[in-house]
Amino acid sequence: MQDIKSFTLEELKSEIEKLGEKPFRAKQLYQWMHQKLARSFDEMTNLPFSLREKCTREYEYTSIKEVKMQESAIDGTRKYLFELKDGSLVESVWMKYKHGNSVCISSQVGCRMGCAFCASAIGGLERSLTPSEMLDQIYAVTLLTGERVSNVVVMGTGEPLDNYDALLRFIRLLTDENGLHISQRNLTVSTCGLVPQMLKLADEQLQITLALSLHASSDEKRKELMPVANKYSIAELMEACRYYFEKTKRRITFEYSLVGGVNDRPEDAERLAELTKDLNCHVNLIPVNPIKERDFVQSKGAEIASFKNKLEKNGINVTIRREMGRDIDGACGQLRRRQKALQ
Repeated sequence: MQDIKSFTLEELKSEIEKLGEKPFRAKQLYQWMHQKLARSFDEMTNLPFSLREKCTREYEYTSIKEVKMQESAIDGTRKYLFELKDGSLVESVWMKYKHGNSVCISSQVGCRMGCAFCASAIGGLERSLTPSEMLDQIYAVTLLTGERVSNVVVMGTGEPLDNYDALLRFIRLLTDENGLHISQRNLTVSTCGLVPQMLKLADEQLQITLALSLHASSDEKRKELMPVANKYSIAELMEACRYYFEKTKRRITFEYSLVGGVNDRPEDAERLAELTKDLNCHVNLIPVNPIKERDFVQSKGAEIASFKNKLEKNGINVTIRREMGRDIDGACGQLRRRQKALQ
């Protein structure tokens, strides 16, 4: 069965015509799915019963289910565990800021990238998500919180650029004026550095923010933390970042998880400043979330401040990411792993 929630409006019009229905029904159906966030065809009360029956018979309708929710007593961040139609589990995080609500979604069930400090990669990749499964994390969180989502981050479990075609369709649907119509500028996509896909994404000339998980300033150290570094060097990554900026004029964000005694030394900061000095970029320092399966520890406060100061003295735009949801398994993949262990 075809996945109706992953159709564009034009594709839906074509499908509706095949069913022998009037073309205007396509827009009604599309709005029920992507604006009114209907959880089933049954909720679409202004569609004829006969059409709803046909749709139920002909199409798969993605509607993920909440399994668990943890709310932070510190900052109100909510972490949701959702079940997909095949029983797979994915995580999404809802974060409330003064400037609006953000949702961080997953793009895959598990991950094949194997980054050493990430709980998502433990157990490897099970499968990639469909565009509708990515969208429905946002739709479900919107309905569960009763609040509008203004910013979306594709930075949960999975490597988004390893699910390239589904990601691109997801972006088109999310930003479509007939759906939630979230601005491309309010969408951030993270990558661990798949260079060919980064170049391809640049050619799409979208207005999204690209966030590169760098996490080390030398190839040697990056290889220790991220297996992808064995395939693509930092020099290749920087070239891809320059190309992305040249094509889109969108500033690159570098994500840098600070791991105590591993990548937080003065020489690491010096190299990072040298790497990024001629790029239009922003460096986001992340005190790493400790996970029980790994022995990495968070850098001390003084080391984090010193690292930041070194970058600033070199003219680099830098922030320390505000820690959200530390008390609710904040790191990607933690809640999913704990739930799977109980099953």
